[in-house]
Amino acid sequence: MADDGPGRGKVLVVGGTHGNEVNAPWLLETGLREASGGLELALVIGNPEARAAGRRYLDRDLNRCFDPERLADPGAREWEMLRARQLLELHGPEARDPALVVLDLHSTTAAMGNSLVVYGRRPADLALAAALQQRLGLPIYLHEGDPRQSGYLVERWPCGLVIEVGPVPQGVLNATIVNQTRLVLEVALEVLATARQVDPSLPRTLVVHRHLGSLDLPRQADGAAAAMLHPRRLGRDWQPMQPGDPLFLAPDGETIGYAPPSALAQQTVWPVFINEAAYGEKGIALSLTRREEWRLDPAWGAALQAQARQLRLVSG
Repeated sequence: MADDGPGRGKVLVVGGTHGNEVNAPWLLETGLREASGGLELALVIGNPEARAAGRRYLDRDLNRCFDPERLADPGAREWEMLRARQLLELHGPEARDPALVVLDLHSTTAAMGNSLVVYGRRPADLALAAALQQRLGLPIYLHEGDPRQSGYLVERWPCGLVIEVGPVPQGVLNATIVNQTRLVLEVALEVLATARQVDPSLPRTLVVHRHLGSLDLPRQADGAAAAMLHPRRLGRDWQPMQPGDPLFLAPDGETIGYAPPSALAQQTVWPVFINEAAYGEKGIALSLTRREEWRLDPAWGAALQAQARQLRLVSG
């Protein structure tokens, strides 16, 4: 029988890790009345200074500031580095009043729909993602092994997921996006609350889109874009792409087909985050994934339950 004792930590729910993603902060401040299943929550605006300025960040992307070496560097004094350390001091797993699971709420301008992002292959993360995929049919973007993109917030807590909802322009409040975010969040909390008491109900298989790398737009010598994404690729996140398929469109109307890197030659890929507005500065026009179906390891459910049993219920 599961231990339904007092628990030692909260669920950290973060909105506004990027200051121009406004729908999750709205939900946390106005629309989240109580935790599903009675779990104790810490509701946090990730980057309040950037939110006040209407910008994604002030000095650097907060969701790339959680690399342990960077956190330990006393010379890293940008606002977002200070905020990352503050969040860990207030709500980290070793804090006086810790959070043990984090749900980081984001929105995207890409035609991704609602999806989950898992960083690496921690068993509890995979189990929680599998439960949400079973309940809501959400695609899962498994991000790992990319030294160009690291230091994500959820990696610093024992268990955590990113919930992506879209498409929605940056800075635009949208009732549908708020409601979709609420739905995924409530189901995630329900899964955690149930796993605190009984073995979690998980599917036999998990479908993931595993990160392979990213592509930029073609560039001129001065760095200016030499082409844009092709209309036949726009809006086709999670859909397969073969070598030679239309990918870019040059100013003279020439279609530039997808030419895979040598490591991916002759392979089908599934692009995601196509034309994401926030990624232009990172040199990313789209990310490439491989669709894989995995059999669930029973140890994943046990790991999720071990985390869930440590979560506190709302007193009274």
